[in-house]
Amino acid sequence: MNAEALVTIILFGPLIGAITAGLFGKLIGDKPAMAVTTGFLFLSAVLSWVVFSQWTWGGLEPFTLTYAPFIHVGDFVSNWSFRLDALSAVMLVVVTTVSSLVHLYSWGYMAEDPGKPRFFAYLSLFTFAMLALISAADFMQLFFGWEGVGLASYLLIGFWHHKDSANAASIKAFVVNRVGDFGFVLGIMTVFWAFGTIEFAKLFPLIQGALGEGWDFAGGHFSLIDLACALLFIGAMGKSAQFFLHTWLPDAMEGPTPVSALIHAATMVTAGVYMVCLLSPMFEYAPVTKTIVTVIGAVTALFAATVGLTQNDIKRVIAYSTCSQLGYMFFAAGVGAYQAAMFHLFTHAFFKALLFLGAGSVIHGMAHEQDMRRYGALQKYLPITAGVMMIGTIAITGLGIPGVGLGMPALELGFAGFYSKDAIIHAAYEAGGGGNAVGYFAFFIGVLVAGLTAFYSWRLAFFTFNGHARWTSEDLEHHWHNRDHHTHDDHATDAQHETHSEPLPDAHDQDHHGHGHGHGHGEHKPHESPWTMRIPLLVLAAGAIFAGFVFHHEFIGSHAGDFWRDAIFNLPAEHAGEGGHHAPLWVYLAPLVASVGGLLVAAYMYIWKEGLGAKLAAREGILYVFFYNKWFFDELYQATFVRAAKWLGDLFWKGGDQKIIDGLGPDGVSALSVRVGKGAGRLQSGYVYHYAFVMLLGVAGLLTYAIWAWSA
Repeated sequence: MNAEALVTIILFGPLIGAITAGLFGKLIGDKPAMAVTTGFLFLSAVLSWVVFSQWTWGGLEPFTLTYAPFIHVGDFVSNWSFRLDALSAVMLVVVTTVSSLVHLYSWGYMAEDPGKPRFFAYLSLFTFAMLALISAADFMQLFFGWEGVGLASYLLIGFWHHKDSANAASIKAFVVNRVGDFGFVLGIMTVFWAFGTIEFAKLFPLIQGALGEGWDFAGGHFSLIDLACALLFIGAMGKSAQFFLHTWLPDAMEGPTPVSALIHAATMVTAGVYMVCLLSPMFEYAPVTKTIVTVIGAVTALFAATVGLTQNDIKRVIAYSTCSQLGYMFFAAGVGAYQAAMFHLFTHAFFKALLFLGAGSVIHGMAHEQDMRRYGALQKYLPITAGVMMIGTIAITGLGIPGVGLGMPALELGFAGFYSKDAIIHAAYEAGGGGNAVGYFAFFIGVLVAGLTAFYSWRLAFFTFNGHARWTSEDLEHHWHNRDHHTHDDHATDAQHETHSEPLPDAHDQDHHGHGHGHGHGEHKPHESPWTMRIPLLVLAAGAIFAGFVFHHEFIGSHAGDFWRDAIFNLPAEHAGEGGHHAPLWVYLAPLVASVGGLLVAAYMYIWKEGLGAKLAAREGILYVFFYNKWFFDELYQATFVRAAKWLGDLFWKGGDQKIIDGLGPDGVSALSVRVGKGAGRLQSGYVYHYAFVMLLGVAGLLTYAIWAWSA
């Protein structure tokens, strides 16, 4: 079967599954609906790996397959198509692999949920929208997929619509993304206005010819390319939860855990990174925007890492980790290391999906308790989950043996995140040495965040699987009892704590709760997940171990030129993603030192001096309160944008619509008619002498008028 047929099946398979489960799920039953959607996703995943291998080692050439006209209005032409190049080949593997494993995982996780066909239909719809996005040959289909994943994420985050918190979270995600999408739409309009086309193949060759174009305003010159790229990047900020437009991401944890893995690993949040790398022929000629991308990415990485230090909900810690890792990807793209950004996107999909699904396994085994302060000593009960999450933690913290460029054979050896994260940090340092001062800023932020990432990641692992048990059998029995009454509510216990103004301590008192481990006050103990949940964990664990080692030569090494071909464009001055061959020794060692330092501090606080974290949290220091409350962004936005929007809405609604438009319009006219009618009704009294009096007044009036007219 040729590549054109394969990509067609890959694209439309999930859509067929979504339609089948969504429209006919009740008719065919739960398991057939689940089987159809999962089967199509695994078929798409297998075929995606076939296409990827053909591209990587089989000499497959790029092509665009046009299916049908999409929108043809005057000079505005858009077709429904499939564009295959290195970028889309990578994303095909990422999206379909993680999505298929999430589908399989959901068989166990959602086993007792009554809405399984609807859930699996949403998952498949989400995947189809992402595939439409990554395969787009023009901005219109890209925007279709862009909005499609936004719609599907709204449906999935609010899947348990009986929960007010889930409804609020889904609306928040939808609204915040609309802010970014407004900039994205303006960017697309700017491109079409300036170049007369939205097709990438026609657009990119025109970019260099427009370098001098722009506007003189307020004593400065504003570049056309910079403006277009900046507007497009605003869309990426919303979709990928970058600083200022990040607030929707933690609340997205209200959805079921498989949704969290799908959104944060393979689909929605990586769309912005993919878009910037796809548009590298534009961004390379937009130095101001590239600087903005670098700064926003670095600040996002630091912000999310600091907040992740203090969170207690296991899913929220991993969510902020996602936000931080996306910051890495963006500042890599900002310094021109698009290859390294895509490599980190690729490796991140494996270990982040592993961590989320591993967290779901812990939540499942702990009767849907999500607060890490009620965990501890779970390694004995969840050995497989503990093992795979340890692998995911090593991968995300980037532990490995760095190659130090001493003329020896390659010494680099580590898990997936080690290769891609170090490549980004080294590329930032090289960009600084190449005259881009903001590169040094990104480099130092990247090293600092590597240490913070190691701390909060190992904190999660040690807090969950080691130390004393901070739970009892009675606790689990209580949660299981509540679970039986509220089917699969998957409530976030920490979400309740977030409403408190005072931060809670890091753990319960050990003397009071330590007895819960091993004393057996009831039948309820933590337990491993079913095999439908464990198999995806083991597959993702293999990816977290080997993805970096196997593919780093293709993405950022000696084979990168043959792999990427023309899919990514770099100006000659850029040497993006080549691993920092000219950097000094300490640059190679800095990320490793930071990661090991974070590991040692976490071990000291949560294993060797267990309870120290609780004592520090109980002090409620300024930094702790600041980080715990997420730099007070939610409160700031509530006090400004939300309150201002509400005031403005009330002004237009109550003042403009009700009082002016309705008051002077239909409501005013009807009220006047009522008053006139009531007044006229009083004249109809029914008394003859009243009518005679009125007639007399009329006759008198007529006589008066006649005399006045005669005398005049």
